[in-house]
Amino acid sequence: MTNVKHGYVSRYAHANGASMIFIFLYLHLARALYFRSYNKPRQFLWWSGIVIFLLMVITAFIGYVLPWGQMSFWGATVITSLVTAIPFIGEPIAYWIWGGFSVSNATLTRFFSLHYLLPFIVTALILLHLILFTWCYINQSNTNSLSRKNSLLPLFCY
Repeated sequence: MTNVKHGYVSRYAHANGASMIFIFLYLHLARALYFRSYNKPRQFLWWSGIVIFLLMVITAFIGYVLPWGQMSFWGATVITSLVTAIPFIGEPIAYWIWGGFSVSNATLTRFFSLHYLLPFIVTALILLHLILFTWCYINQSNTNSLSRKNSLLPLFCY
């Protein structure tokens, strides 16, 4: 941030853009809950959205840890230590996430790599989510009367 001219602009744009995405994500989730999109025949669409949401939360947490200060260090320690609550396998999973016996430079390297990689996975899942959306809409309509006109699907099925 300090080594690049106007690096603070890109850092704060990234942070505020991520916050804005979560505002829209929560609005989208509220709309889906209001219209009961978790019911049949849209349950696969709902679960794909939940997976996208969880991956975005994980990406945001990993991005929070990357500036590597006291708040980031203890935030990473506390949140990743929650995994140790899983009986029998929790502690080995925590050691695997940390890359050692505590949060260290190996953890930071892993988190940086994941913070770069996860948005591509989320983008692919969003495309799958859109495909499931159109599939959900086709299954709701009368498939016997699909004509050229009805085969153009709007992106709002309510």
